[in-house]
Amino acid sequence: MKTVADIMTAAPIVVEVPGSRNDAINIMVRNKLTGLPVIRSSDGKLMGVVSRRDIFRKFNEDQLSLIMKKGCITIGPDEDIVEAAKIFSEKRIHRLPVVDNGKLVGIITPTDLLKEVKEMKTDMTAEDVIRTTCVTAYVDEPLAYTVTAMRISDVPAVPVLDEKGKLVGILTDRDLFSDQIKDAEAMKKLGIEDSNLAGYRNVLPLFYAVTDKYLSDEKKVRDYMVPDPLTTFKKTTLSDVAKLMIQNDFGQIPVHGTKDELVGMIYDVDVLCALTRKA
Repeated sequence: MKTVADIMTAAPIVVEVPGSRNDAINIMVRNKLTGLPVIRSSDGKLMGVVSRRDIFRKFNEDQLSLIMKKGCITIGPDEDIVEAAKIFSEKRIHRLPVVDNGKLVGIITPTDLLKEVKEMKTDMTAEDVIRTTCVTAYVDEPLAYTVTAMRISDVPAVPVLDEKGKLVGILTDRDLFSDQIKDAEAMKKLGIEDSNLAGYRNVLPLFYAVTDKYLSDEKKVRDYMVPDPLTTFKKTTLSDVAKLMIQNDFGQIPVHGTKDELVGMIYDVDVLCALTRKA
C-alpha cells in the first residue's frame, strides 16, 4: 500500500501569522485553493489550518490567528494512506498537513485519496457509507431561508425538491454565488483588486451569507440552483462514485434509489471508507 509521501503535495503553499483574513484570501485566490496550512513567520512552525469556510464563519474577524483552526490534526509522511483515509472519514476534514520532525513537508486532501479509490475493486456501494442527515431545499422557497439553513447545518450543498418530493436541482455554495463573481464591490471588500484571477470563485462562496444580499423574498431557490443535477445510484460502487467526483470536480453527489427517489448525499470523505473498509 502507498504511503502519505507517495500522494501528498510537497512543499505546500502556506499563509503566515501574524497575518490577516485578506492575506489568506488573496493567497487562496492566486493559487486556486480553498484552504491553507498556517505557519508562524518567525520559525515556520505549523500553527493551524484555515479554509474559506473558516473565514466566512468569522467574517467580522480580521486577524488570521482568530479565524484559523488551531491544534490541527497532522500525519507523518511514512504513514499508510489508509491511516489518512481514516482521519478524513472519521473527522470529516478536507486538508491534512503532513509533518516530519515537527516540520511541515506536505499536505493531502480527500481528492488525493479519491484517485486511489477510483482504481480499486470494491463491493462497497454508495448506500453503505451515507452517514449524514440530508438537508434539502424546496424549489420555490426564499433563497434567504436556504442560505441560513446551509450555514446553520454547515453543509456545502443541498438537493432541491419540487412539491412532489422529486429531485429537480442542487444548490452548492459555489453555484449559489456564481452571479457575484464579477462584483467589484465584493471583491474589494475581500481585498482582491484583480477580478481576472481565476481562483476568486473559490473564496467568494458564502460571502453574501453574512450580508443582506439575499434577504429579498423575491429571490427563490429555483433561480440559483443547477437543474437536473448529476446523481448516482445507491448501488453504485465507491470506485465508480470516486470516478464521478474526480471527473466533475464534485465534493458531493445526490444518491437516488430504484424509483429515482432521493436517498441522501454522499461526500468525498464518505467514499474514502473504501480504503478503510469501515462504513
